[in-house]
Amino acid sequence: MEVVEGCRLPVLRRNQENEDEWPLAEILSVKDISGRKVFYVHYIDFNKRLDEWVTPERLDLKKIQFPKKEAKTPTKNGLPGSRPNSPERELKTLDLSLHSSAAGIGKTIPTPGLPYLAASASLQRVPVDKLPDRTNSIENVTKNLLSKRKLEAVSLATQCSPVTPAAAAPEIPTPVYAQQNGSARRPMPQVAGRKRKANCLGTDEDSQDSSDGIPSAPRMTGSLVSDRSHDDIVTRMKNIECIELGRHRLKPWYFSPYPQELTSLPVLYLCEFCLKYLKSLKCLQRHLTKCNLRHPPGNEIYRKGTISFFEIDGRKNKNYSQNLCLLAKCFLDHKTLYYDTDPFLFYVMTEYDCKGFHIVGYFSKEKESTEDYNVACILTLPPYQRRGYGKLLIEFSYELSKVEGKTGTPEKPLSDLGLLSYRSYWSQTILEILMELKSENGERPQITINEISELTSIKKEDVISTLQYLNLINYYKGQYILTLSEDIVEGHEKAMMKRHLRIDSKCLHFTPKDWSKRGKW
Repeated sequence: MEVVEGCRLPVLRRNQENEDEWPLAEILSVKDISGRKVFYVHYIDFNKRLDEWVTPERLDLKKIQFPKKEAKTPTKNGLPGSRPNSPERELKTLDLSLHSSAAGIGKTIPTPGLPYLAASASLQRVPVDKLPDRTNSIENVTKNLLSKRKLEAVSLATQCSPVTPAAAAPEIPTPVYAQQNGSARRPMPQVAGRKRKANCLGTDEDSQDSSDGIPSAPRMTGSLVSDRSHDDIVTRMKNIECIELGRHRLKPWYFSPYPQELTSLPVLYLCEFCLKYLKSLKCLQRHLTKCNLRHPPGNEIYRKGTISFFEIDGRKNKNYSQNLCLLAKCFLDHKTLYYDTDPFLFYVMTEYDCKGFHIVGYFSKEKESTEDYNVACILTLPPYQRRGYGKLLIEFSYELSKVEGKTGTPEKPLSDLGLLSYRSYWSQTILEILMELKSENGERPQITINEISELTSIKKEDVISTLQYLNLINYYKGQYILTLSEDIVEGHEKAMMKRHLRIDSKCLHFTPKDWSKRGKW
């Protein structure tokens, strides 16, 4: 029985409790090392960072599921021969042959959205005489093509028909302490001619080169959200075995597009100050004799103790910014890589010792964001995780937003670890505000959602979702109030006692720039 790519079968692995388990896994690749086959497996329903190469002894061949032949019908985007999204698999055991149906049939998949909003759909019967005309005349085809192109050029915020306005979302009452605030949400003004880029290669309709051959202005914004439609078997597999960065050796979690000739090396060496990648230790030693950097390029805008933050312009320091993105991609799966780093600022957190400023983590943000994003990517390197540096990065990003006089939110989607860090930071910050409130004249203290947002620079939607996550919002005598239980207060006090690293606003030397002026670029 030959195990081929696409097969699914149980694979032996050790869990966090150091116990053996046999989760279902998919074979992504097979290779031969010294006459012995090894298999690259992805554990179904597990994070991709757990993917690994395994030997045949760890495979349970009794429960193997072979992939069926691909359907001949046109698949997604009308491209024949594309791999189906959910292929049916043939389950073979010793004396039993079963066919498993496509996964997900009959299940309801929740759609992420705002906490108070819900979506529903219904089926209706339409009389035959009222069915739309489906004639394939040239006139109708031309109209359809023109309307389709128009729709593609319209941003998501303006895809409502001018004839039939979209149904307004129900207004959400803002929770307060014994007081209801009836202020309505202000619509965000739209900026003409601004789009978010969805493809890092720049070959889509949002490309910077205009169709008439006249070069357009430099791209002012960019999104780092990964486009999953272009995933292939190569990008699903880790391609770097090990990275040596200063005194640390890092095991990458995900694929990163380093040059192909470096992917076969047992160790990839990086200069910890300029992040240049080199193929051998001798090359690194020779580079260190020439590299004069002992800290990231850019301006040091914060220092307290041994912790410093450096602001790096993606246009002025392209090589460093691109090398930083390549390193970060090894540990971020949900973001794509931009070789055009001009629209971004990078804030690198370092730890100082006698040898220099060593990188701990970083976050990037757009110079101009139409959607109030104050973070595009955020990462704490694995050797420094679970030590409070993640919350410090998040706190620093909101401290910058306070100086800018804005509210901010991280670009979605967040990774699993990123969501945990942000939810913890939001909870602690909001609870800190609520517990500092004092009653006046013996009455209950009062505060609105807008006031919490202004004090913390956390976007209003994130404040509401956090209050709901903590289950603090209650309806009492015709109004929404916030109630703090003893368990929540005790849990918050214990968490704050463990949080030793905090941002001191007095140590921040930062002046916001108006990036709408081209001279600043």
